This record gives sequence, structure tokens and C-alpha cells, in this order.
Amino acid sequence: MNMTFLQEMFQSITQRDALLRRRQGDGTPPDHRRLVEACQRLLESDGEASSIALASRALGMYQRLAPEERQRFFERLASDFAAEPAQIDAAYARYAEQRDNASLEALFEACEPRRQELIRRLNLTSGGTVELVHMREDLLGLLREQPELSAIDADFAHLFGSWFNRGFLMLKRIDWDTPASILEKIIRYEAVHEIRDWDDLRRRLDARDRRCFAFFHPAIGDDPLIFVEVALHKGLPARIQPILAGEDSGVEEPEEADTAAFFGISNCQTGLRGISFGNFLIKQVVQELKQELPQLRHFVTLSPVPGFAQWLAERRDDETLPEAVRETLAELETPAWHEDAERAERLRAVLKPLAARYLVDEKNARGLPLNPVARFHLGNGAELHRINWLGDVSKKGLKQAAGLMVNYLYVLDDIERNHENYTANATVARSSEVKDLARKARKLAKGETSK
Repeated sequence: MNMTFLQEMFQSITQRDALLRRRQGDGTPPDHRRLVEACQRLLESDGEASSIALASRALGMYQRLAPEERQRFFERLASDFAAEPAQIDAAYARYAEQRDNASLEALFEACEPRRQELIRRLNLTSGGTVELVHMREDLLGLLREQPELSAIDADFAHLFGSWFNRGFLMLKRIDWDTPASILEKIIRYEAVHEIRDWDDLRRRLDARDRRCFAFFHPAIGDDPLIFVEVALHKGLPARIQPILAGEDSGVEEPEEADTAAFFGISNCQTGLRGISFGNFLIKQVVQELKQELPQLRHFVTLSPVPGFAQWLAERRDDETLPEAVRETLAELETPAWHEDAERAERLRAVLKPLAARYLVDEKNARGLPLNPVARFHLGNGAELHRINWLGDVSKKGLKQAAGLMVNYLYVLDDIERNHENYTANATVARSSEVKDLARKARKLAKGETSK
């Protein structure tokens, strides 16, 4: 008799029964207390089939909880499913006395919060991974007001880091022949440059000078984790509007391009925030493109600078800056300032150096670049290569970055060295052009003029 077949059939029946109960419930509206009891039973279960059914039932109860009940459930997770201090003390005492691998393993086990085993067991049921990703999304929405729940988030992040490691990710090219269900998600998830409609999407996917790649995970199905849009180009692009409009890229055939420009990277799953996919994605896409188009010499981004306009607004009241500089910055309040050539030129002379200062010198509490996009690409080993004036004159681009965009250059021979220098010393790899702009920023701060 084929035992594997019987096991699969039994599991299928168990999951269908559990799914039915999740949908219908038992007639009693769920609350966080009943869910906590279900989770306790799941942890006490020692049978595979019963654990699958219990996990399915618990996740179904969670889905039907009202938002305030979900909040109370997370609070109970933090308090009732933590590690036991007495067990940790006893395990540490044994390790301090014996210092062998067995006692060390016991100490590790005692230190692990019970929540982690609960999350593992909830993942037993079909579709459990997706629902746990959504559960973490709910949790992330509570952290600002309830930072004490961050320990639960650390447990999710720890487990997701293993479940979504590079070995499980599948790279797929997205084109106009990709199933419509996936294309609809690409439209919805695009986070950098809005895709207005299907015609807009077709311009980005169907042209011979465009590429799009996404990472998928077996447990998530046809829902992408992250995707990147690429424009094949002659030379490094400086402006995003021609790319989005599908205007001339300088190449008629892909083989004529010398540059692959990454102009949009979008994370799709909020519940996977902080789980690194982008660095793997860019590096693998570079390899894919090099294999398809070996003549490509430059791999570069055309990136937004979110937060720069806000940082500039704060500088307008910075009395350490000369009054003339602050008066120039005030011109950003003028409607359509970028369409006035004289005003735009005055602002260019100030904003590009200040952008270099912002990207190179301004740091967060951890001593890393203040700008999140800079942290991402510099951490991947890229070089801050060029600051592009009026690279994005859309309403969003003007609002978040005074129209500036940045090229981060990925030089294959330098990636590892740049990454190591950034990781060890927060060193910002930058071109001579950016270094010159940073020097001009220091002169501006002193009231000196530069040419």
C-alpha cells in the first residue's frame, strides 16, 4: 500500500475540514481569548494531522477577529508566549557548570520565546505562510503606538529570514505574455512611478528596450515579493519622464544598448518589510542581462531621493547657512519654479551641492546615510555616481526631492569592496563629480562662492 498517497489524502481531507470550520466558525464570534486558547492547544498537540487542523482553525479565527481584538491578541502573544525566565536561569546554571554542547543547546532552546514555535506550527497548514505574512503586516501597523510589541516582530523577522532566504526565491521575467493575474499585481504594487493603466504597463513591458524581473516564493504562489523595472539605454539616463513616456532611449535594438538602468524597484509584501530581497534581485538581474546582452557596460539606477525636500525645508531656518542661501531655498515655494529658467538656475547652484551633502554626510542615529534609498544601494555595493538636476519634474518628484534624481552605479569589480567598506565604516563610495559637489556644499555653508 502506498503510505505517501494515504498521508497526502488524509492531510487533504483534514485541511478541507479545517478550511470549512474556518469559514463557518462554530456560531460564536471569535475573540482574542478563544484564539489564545486555540494557540495553547496547538502548542500542546503532538500529532501532525491534529496540528494541521488546529493551525488552520487558529488562523481562521484570527482572520475573523476585529482590529481591536487582533491588538489584544498580539498583547497576549507578548506576555503569555515569551520565554520562561525560570527555565532560562536553570539552563544557564547547567551550562555554566558543564559548558558542553548539550547544555548549550538546552540554553538556546530555553531562550527561544514560545511564540516562535507557535508561528512555526501555524505555518503547517496550507496557505499558512501567506496568512502569517498578513499577520505581521497587521503587527507592523501597531508598532508605532505599541513599541513593546517589537519582540513579536523580531520573532517574525527571525523566522521569515529563514523561510524567505535566497535559496527559495525564484527569478522570473515579467513581460506582456505574463498571466494577467500577475500583471494586475504589478500595476497595484508599483511603488516608485505609478502605472496609470494597461497602456502604461505595456509601454514598460512590451518595448524591446525594456525588461522587468520579479522574485517569487513557492509558498506565496503568483504574488511577487519584489520586482525591478529596467530600461536599456545608450549612456546613463538623467531624467525619468522620457523613460516613463517610452521616448527614444538612443537604441533601436537591445544589442545597441550599453547601459541597463534600474528605474523602479518595488517591494510587494508589507508583511515582509525588512527581509532583504533587493540586493539579491539586482545582482541576479545583472547576471541575467550580462548573459543575454554581453555588450552592456554600465549597470546603473535612476533613483528618487525621498526625504530630501523635507531636509531642505529644515535648512531654511538653519542660521549656520548664509542668508543668501536660505533666501534661494525659499524660492522652492514659488509655484512652477522649475519652469522659470533664471530661478531654476539659482536653485541648481545651491541644491546640487546640498544634495551631495545630504547623501554623503547626513547620517541617522546608527551612523548610516539618512536617505533610505542611499542606504539600500550603498549597502549593496553601488557607488553614488551622479546627481541629476530636474531628473523628475512630476508632482511627486518635485514634492519629495525638488526634482532631483540620482544614479547609483554598480561596477561589478567594485561591488564587494564597496559593500565591505560601507558595512565596516559606513563609507559612501562616490564619484569625483559627487566629491566636487560635496566640497561646494562646504563652501556654501561658509558663505563662499564657487564655480
